[in-house]
Amino acid sequence: MGKQRAMARWGLVLGVLSVLAAPARAASGGAQYYVSLGTSLAVGIQPDAHGRNQRTDEGYADQLYRLLQLTRPRLQLVKLGCPSETSKTLISGGLCYAPPSSQLKEAVAFLQAHGRAVKLVTIDIGANDLLPCAAVVPIDTDCINAAFGNLAQDLPYILVTLREAAAPGVPIVALNYYNPLVAVWLQGEKGQAAARLSAEPVDTFNALLEGIYTANRVPVGDVARAFHADDFRLVPALDLPVNVVLVCQLTWMCVPPPQGPNIHANPSGYFVIALALLAAMH
Repeated sequence: MGKQRAMARWGLVLGVLSVLAAPARAASGGAQYYVSLGTSLAVGIQPDAHGRNQRTDEGYADQLYRLLQLTRPRLQLVKLGCPSETSKTLISGGLCYAPPSSQLKEAVAFLQAHGRAVKLVTIDIGANDLLPCAAVVPIDTDCINAAFGNLAQDLPYILVTLREAAAPGVPIVALNYYNPLVAVWLQGEKGQAAARLSAEPVDTFNALLEGIYTANRVPVGDVARAFHADDFRLVPALDLPVNVVLVCQLTWMCVPPPQGPNIHANPSGYFVIALALLAAMH
């Protein structure tokens, strides 16, 4: 069964790439662009040996770009993402982009300047709106409600602005999120209870994102499903839930200090996210 599932995944990848290959071969010369927007995940943040977060070329955008280059050799990656970006700072700036500029304004300017040469836009946003709410135990429900309210207001504006700036037919693809908080399962009974409690707000958060994206005709790479975010079934040989095992394998959450615990994906995790994006493009 494992081998069959692996073959099915690669069949999907090759199928998507074959669809992309036809227009790539038919296109005339000139640069083509993949524009990546979002948070630290979009810029491939990972901890170095001292635990300091660093930008890398192993993020999901980098790995998706390398897959797409197999059939679009002229494709160039434009990474506009910003670590710690929230939906509000993406619009107004203040982190990586000094006002009056912002990540959204930079994206709009690039899309308008390059028109049909832009072949893909991806975005992840919202994680940093919600994460501060998880810093308090029990989880701050007022904080969560405020985060949801911000996203419900800001994300549609972001998507409409991108759609109006992009040339007709340019695909915009988004992500939902894995749940790194289930790693607290390793901390004993209280940790196991906290891990289970984290599932509902993360599910609600992803449902909000997916609803907004769907309403704006933006397909969603199902990262939560790829990480089996709600799968608390125990793996017998490990006596750990499936979702905990995957978070430990695909992120830095279970790595000892100074590199961990760290919510960011490792190269394998970023590849899984890239495949989720690729599947959403099919």
